[in-house]
Amino acid sequence: MARIVVAGAGAIGASVAYHLALRGARDVVLCDRGEVAGGSTSKAMGGVRQQFSTAAEVRLARDSIRFFEELGPPFFLQVGYVFLATTPDGLAALERRAAMQRELGVPVEEVDVPDGVRSDDVLGAFACATDGVADPPGVTRELVRRTRDLGVEVREGVDARELDRDVLVVAAGPWSAELKPELPIRPLVRQLIETGPLDLPERLPMVVETETGFHFRRRGDRLVLAMPDAEPRWGTDTTVDESVFEDRLARLAHRYPSAAGTRIENAWAGLYDMTPDAHPVIGRIADGVYAACGFSGHGFMQSPAVGRALADEIVDGRTDYDLSPYRLERFAEGATPAEAVIL
Repeated sequence: MARIVVAGAGAIGASVAYHLALRGARDVVLCDRGEVAGGSTSKAMGGVRQQFSTAAEVRLARDSIRFFEELGPPFFLQVGYVFLATTPDGLAALERRAAMQRELGVPVEEVDVPDGVRSDDVLGAFACATDGVADPPGVTRELVRRTRDLGVEVREGVDARELDRDVLVVAAGPWSAELKPELPIRPLVRQLIETGPLDLPERLPMVVETETGFHFRRRGDRLVLAMPDAEPRWGTDTTVDESVFEDRLARLAHRYPSAAGTRIENAWAGLYDMTPDAHPVIGRIADGVYAACGFSGHGFMQSPAVGRALADEIVDGRTDYDLSPYRLERFAEGATPAEAVIL
């Protein structure tokens, strides 16, 4: 079988390499210019959800949940995701999405606002109990451990372009266009903030405000907060913007009153690999070249299904999974529905 080089040892590249090995590929190299689980994976929020606005994204996430369930704690805590609506338009959007998500087999329900979360301004809440939160670097390192056990060569500090290969898999996240300039990927800076210690319930779900995108999750005895910037920060400068700290803490105190008065103990910024429609590019893009990138912040949670589908296509020349929404050619053929729930 051909020598396959997977460029990028984050969650996506590790999953592709793992599933290639499961399919019997015996000459696979997983490489990264940095280190395993570095880059965007090391800075990810770690949410795992199926509540997206387009069917294509729902399917990828839905078909990945079983893998996370099998991993279980401490890698994955199935505490659910709760989306809150505070306006009639926000509630209508949640209702439309929930109907589509249920049609695709995702168990989304209208629920009460979780204990401790402010509810007097909430018009409705929808949740999926099979969603949850995970440890992206931990999951990725576990995948790489399994991958090594299956005979894959793992090389850190190595550029894929320096390696002999018959097949290249581009899974380099926001740096993917450096390998293949035809990939329409732009890096977008996203920032996360971590509070000091708090007294938190163990089963606190990920809480998301539909209208603002403000969301938070429990990580140990702290909360991690995130929200889209008022003006998108395009580029690769991941300097922390402290000017938003006061606003984020005020939003947290409003939505989760018991956290009022907490301080910020840590903050960091990472990169999303954005495409024009916020859907990834998955599949063959040229002779001997495949892509799995452009996940627009959703790569970690969709990585199990992506790895399996792309490995099938590389090994068999086909996959039972419908990759048509993710083909590179779609950008030349006209507009496609854009994913709206980008957190």
